[in-house]
Amino acid sequence: MSTAADAVPTSEKPLTEVERVVDTFIAPSKTFTDIRRNASWWVPFVIVSLVWVALVWVVDKQIGMETVTENQLRLSPKQEARMENMPPDQRASAMALVVKVNRIIFYAFPVIFLIFDLIFAGVMLGTMNFGFGATLKFGQCMAVATYSGLPNALKTILAIVLVAIGSNEGFIFQNPLAGSNLGMLVDPQSHFLFAVAVSFDAFMIWAVILAGIGYSCLTRVKRSTCMIVVFTWWLIMVLVLSALGTLSA
Repeated sequence: MSTAADAVPTSEKPLTEVERVVDTFIAPSKTFTDIRRNASWWVPFVIVSLVWVALVWVVDKQIGMETVTENQLRLSPKQEARMENMPPDQRASAMALVVKVNRIIFYAFPVIFLIFDLIFAGVMLGTMNFGFGATLKFGQCMAVATYSGLPNALKTILAIVLVAIGSNEGFIFQNPLAGSNLGMLVDPQSHFLFAVAVSFDAFMIWAVILAGIGYSCLTRVKRSTCMIVVFTWWLIMVLVLSALGTLSA
């Protein structure tokens, strides 16, 4: 079994927050090595959050939350049928309520992002420290989680551009950039398979790879081993969340 020895030396030149963000895309090893010096993680989290909020705002103005809600209802025939069977006045009231709730939920998604990062950081902390003899701290694992998630901000920016130029047919927030994943190969009404397919996204795979690089930079564990560990836990989370989403569909 691979073990972690002494701490990996920090980079000679401390990086600024801007440099860490930029290097995440062009020289990730520099960013993740610098995390041992400074485990601050709020900058990438704020970036991802602001970009997401911008997407929700643009979608609300350009497409309309009512249209997005109707798109989502089409993915759940039973819920759509219940709405259609209501008297017109009750349907209008119910739809208005759903739209209002959806708007709040989508704007609050950064809180969900934070919860997932916290969970994943905790899982990786236990796995690397107890399974591979590393000496990581929770803040370092959070920094890896948030910095490795920056490709998702790039994905969100591309989604904003597409919505802004009018490419918005069938838009749903669960898959804001349909062309970047396998979701197009699966019937959206097959909720579990669709959720899994959407998760196999080019930007998400990029993020998983970055996380593997991050843990290899902070420990003496082989990079290939770190990649396998991160991918395995990510896949478990995908399957669990997809199953839970099926129950609520």
